Amino acid sequence: MFPSISLAQEIGLAVLFAAALVWVVGLGHMLWDSRFHHPEPAAFEGLPVIPAQRSSASHPLESVALTEAEQQAFAGLIRTLPPR
Repeated sequence: MFPSISLAQEIGLAVLFAAALVWVVGLGHMLWDSRFHHPEPAAFEGLPVIPAQRSSASHPLESVALTEAEQQAFAGLIRTLPPR
């Protein structure tokens, strides 16, 4: 095709041209679709960002009965934490 460039460069140029053509067609299609379709904004019905706090009575596996030794160990651990 071009006598001054190699075959690899010609292939690269053809691939680059094809990619640019696909990009332009895709951009035109996207702009054409957005020109005619203007959906109304709907209320967000997804999940909340932070779920609501459940009470400990909501499910039996969410609460654990501690023994007296475990309660004392936990209280000792809390006392070792520095105050804010």
